[in-house]
Amino acid sequence: MDITKDIQPMTTFRNHSAEIMQHLKETKRPIILTVNGRAAAVVQDAEAYQRLLDLAAEASAAEGIRQGREDLGAGRSLPARQIFDEIRGEHGIPR
Repeated sequence: MDITKDIQPMTTFRNHSAEIMQHLKETKRPIILTVNGRAAAVVQDAEAYQRLLDLAAEASAAEGIRQGREDLGAGRSLPARQIFDEIRGEHGIPR
């Protein structure tokens, strides 16, 4: 991060948005926008944002798998057949 270019006041963004958008495209680094000297928003290019979403989804899936394995190891699980039978019974679905 280059704090001289990657942290900008909102007014600078408003007055020089085309240049800042070009900077985003070239560097792929987000820009932190400030209001009264405090961080107020982050602007980043769409591809970088999509990569961030993809990484978050992967991390979420990995954590779900980890928790599931932990539940299995601790005996906090039921066989799928039993769960499906319970759902069928609750909803009157014939087997």
